[in-house]
Amino acid sequence: MKYLAYLFLGLLQACFIQAAIAEEIPGNNTEIPTLEHDFVSAINKFTKEQIIAQFGEPAKADDVKVKTTGKIVASIWQYHFINTAADGSYYETTELDFINDKVVMVAFMNNDGAEGAENGQQYQVPNQ
Repeated sequence: MKYLAYLFLGLLQACFIQAAIAEEIPGNNTEIPTLEHDFVSAINKFTKEQIIAQFGEPAKADDVKVKTTGKIVASIWQYHFINTAADGSYYETTELDFINDKVVMVAFMNNDGAEGAENGQQYQVPNQ
């Protein structure tokens, strides 16, 4: 009876672990949150393709390339009016900084992005 109980608990634990892992890996149907803090916490789990699928092409995109190979090693994308602050107001510009196709920095700006992020809110994206 004791072994049956251990077997049942082991199977139950395996089911919960699979469910937890499934929640961590975003699928193609997973929507990127737009609320400021939720966006920062989740954005580095998404690929460039998934970001484009939800928000479309960025309003502005700059790439940093290795001169000898032409390989893109970093990118800066800007979107307009996709993220909201806690009070529900939209940030005019959201800047996503990529290194090797992963978002490493997010800046929310209350301007069109031409002036840089000095007047906005910047976040380092948490490492995974």
